[in-house]
Amino acid sequence: MIPQKNQYSEVDAWDEPEEEAYRVYSKEEIVALQQSNAQKYRTLSPWKILLAQMLITVVSMVFWSIFGEPVGVSLYTQSAFLGGLISVLPTTLFLTRLELAKKSQRLNPGRFLAALVSGEFLKIVTTLMLFIGIAYYVPGVLWVPLLVTYLLALKCVWLAWLWR
Repeated sequence: MIPQKNQYSEVDAWDEPEEEAYRVYSKEEIVALQQSNAQKYRTLSPWKILLAQMLITVVSMVFWSIFGEPVGVSLYTQSAFLGGLISVLPTTLFLTRLELAKKSQRLNPGRFLAALVSGEFLKIVTTLMLFIGIAYYVPGVLWVPLLVTYLLALKCVWLAWLWR
């Protein structure tokens, strides 16, 4: 259907509608909004997620120690520790990279995006190197406890939805 000129107004159907005006808030206004409704706009520190990953690793190590020798650190416990380490160490490096980018003198969106991408690349490479290093240099590692603990620690990010 070809648009026809509206007989009741001067505006053609071909004319583009006016753009909506968006209000740009200053940093002070955003902080004031967050403080006015603190429950709705709570911030969650990524370091708390890292702490949760460590706690999940410890709980998993205790659980897997049931399957090992009667008392002490078994191969199950060591494998669970390595699985948690594969999750915690790259996350720590990533968060450290972001913190260094935040403290940079000249922070702009482009630099922060570059820090985010390079931090994620560092995280992926570190994870792969840890998996390969453990496969080659840790004899007799048990893969089930390692992978289960790794996945549990990796999914701690989902707990952030419950904390908000």
